Amino acid sequence: MHRYAHLVVGFLIGILSVPIQAQVVDLAKSDIIDLSHAYNADTIFWPTSPIKFEHKELAYGDTPGGYFYSSYSFAMPEHGGTHLDAPIHFSRGKNTAEIIPLNQLITSVYVINIGSKAAANRDYRLTLADVKSFEAEHGDIKAGSSVLLRTDWSERWPDTKNYLGDDTPGDASKLRFPSFGVEAIEYLVNIRKVGLVGVDTASIDYGKTTEFKVHQIVGGANIPALENLTNLKQLPPTGALLIALPIKIEGGSGGPARVVSIVPKK
Repeated sequence: MHRYAHLVVGFLIGILSVPIQAQVVDLAKSDIIDLSHAYNADTIFWPTSPIKFEHKELAYGDTPGGYFYSSYSFAMPEHGGTHLDAPIHFSRGKNTAEIIPLNQLITSVYVINIGSKAAANRDYRLTLADVKSFEAEHGDIKAGSSVLLRTDWSERWPDTKNYLGDDTPGDASKLRFPSFGVEAIEYLVNIRKVGLVGVDTASIDYGKTTEFKVHQIVGGANIPALENLTNLKQLPPTGALLIALPIKIEGGSGGPARVVSIVPKK
């Protein structure tokens, strides 16, 4: 076999020498921004959720062996707090949480800011004109990238009524908050071919929806989505890297996620 070793080595060197399109990350020259809310008793869930976040102590204190030990259990729905929607959440037969390709979860990211429009109208939906205006200023959104919608709604967290527009238990019919519009999401999905979308509100559909068309379009294209993000104001419109890693639940329709962004220092 030794006579083939030099061929194998040569092959590997050849592969590693091929230039690939990738974003070079220098952590020493970057800020790492946490885009996730912590889970606790105040975490906001959809009003119809039968349970919320539960965190129970299993062990806490000194052991007979003389060392400290603590352990807890937790239980919660897949969809609540900062979390990922797997495509199957609204589209039968599409990807479940554990099989979403990692190149959809670690991407370059564009951040579209509609904060002032959302402040003036809590039912505001991102329009195609908004996206075209963003691209006129920052360039075309690249295929496979992520698009995050900044509404600044996370500043209302964890005030459920202010964040969702209503806090009636078990009733989701009176919610009011901004998000993506159908025409804008069709453009991002079908024309720009984005790999992931996200928003700093409770849903990628605006609060008053009864049809969840944005979810259907995104899920139907096998695209995951992030909801209840925070700190988007710390991200530039372009040039940052997004890392969004949900709990790897086999067969899951989503799950809680730790989402961060790596932003080059100015």
